[in-house]
Amino acid sequence: MRLTLVCLMKPVLHGYFRSSCSWRVRIAFALKGIEYDQVAVNLIKDGGQQLTEQYKTLNPMQQVPAVEIDDITLSQSLAVIQYIDETRPGPRLLPADPKARAQVRMISDLIASGIQPLQNLSVLQKIGVEKLPWAQHFINRGFQALEPILKQTAGKYCVGDEISMADICLIPQVYNAERFKVDVGQYPTIKRLNETLAEIEAFKLSHPSRQPDTPADLQA
Repeated sequence: MRLTLVCLMKPVLHGYFRSSCSWRVRIAFALKGIEYDQVAVNLIKDGGQQLTEQYKTLNPMQQVPAVEIDDITLSQSLAVIQYIDETRPGPRLLPADPKARAQVRMISDLIASGIQPLQNLSVLQKIGVEKLPWAQHFINRGFQALEPILKQTAGKYCVGDEISMADICLIPQVYNAERFKVDVGQYPTIKRLNETLAEIEAFKLSHPSRQPDTPADLQA
């Protein structure tokens, strides 16, 4: 009974409109049809609101997102996605088939561990004036590995014909690539998948241009 009552409470997402990791969680919530509240954590204002002692109690790494759900706080996007997939109804975000599930996790980890962290705000602030070529180098390096993998695994989506956690990870990374002026046309499978996913309502609703903390000049 207690778990049922706890699950009725809305999750709270502490995030930032343009954070890839926050965006992944928003997509997952949207795909699952989960209502949730958002608390904005501005990564730039006041020197970075994620660096406050108050926020550190939610996420000791002082990064976004932090998600309060079912009386626990989770602070890694893939952990959040897998938790809600295991505890909430709706379309599966990880396939039932072990091989397909392993492929989804492989692609998700390649993006979430091998590409995206190297364009994190905290990393780019340390790089300084060289941040554009730095970001382009590591995005291209990652996409050069990701493209042949997706050629093997993709159907309509990243792994077969069902949306999965891999797709949730892909679309924010392509957005970052375009922000840093990477020619995504070099990667036809990535480009095709991104264009397909961008037309799905859950991905549209989760887009950085449509969030409560999106600056007025960036709103859709």
